Amino acid sequence: MSAPTARSGSCTQVLRILALHGYWQNEHSFWERTGSLRKNLKNRAEIVMISAPLTIPELEAADGQREDPRGWWFSDPEKSTFNAMDETKLCAGLEESLDTVAKAFSELGPFNGILGFSQGAAFVAMLCALKQGGDPRFQFDFAILVAGFKSRASEHAHFYKGPITVPSLHVFGETDRVIPGEMSQDLATHFVNPVLLTHPGGHYIPVCAAQKKVYFPFLDSFRK
Repeated sequence: MSAPTARSGSCTQVLRILALHGYWQNEHSFWERTGSLRKNLKNRAEIVMISAPLTIPELEAADGQREDPRGWWFSDPEKSTFNAMDETKLCAGLEESLDTVAKAFSELGPFNGILGFSQGAAFVAMLCALKQGGDPRFQFDFAILVAGFKSRASEHAHFYKGPITVPSLHVFGETDRVIPGEMSQDLATHFVNPVLLTHPGGHYIPVCAAQKKVYFPFLDSFRK
């Protein structure tokens, strides 16, 4: 589906977007990895980042310094680890993450939109479902999901029961070996009229001319 057409006339509003990083990242590492995105969107959006509340144990950087890796939930509660391919009955940490995001909305908001990458994008889909269900903690107009996927945990199945009408942009790479494009496409089917943006690369947020032709009109459709 093509991206929405930007509103006619000049748009002066700078949107505020809450950004949720991927598994093994935190707000600082995600900030560094999204420099090109932030630079290209600076006249359209302010991106605010937060760290997930769950600390991933025993993960050291190559130089021996801890990188403070974080996650939004664990698919293996006993080992405190996560794998998008895990089909599990029990998970851990999602309620803490919901509280963390709710606090961000309350203390750092309001936000026009929410952006997620990888596990963060999967989490964003759940937030969209909660918003759809009337959860007052999460108020936003649109969602951008990069390399997203459906959680395979049975206790998360309720998030995907009904169609989600939150306007959404789904971005995924044709050569992504971490989250195959088919998983992102599957997630997008749960949204009404999703905008799909594919790129030839892997597991990252693309910011080339072709992607900007989709990002800009999508964001401009929410600017005043």
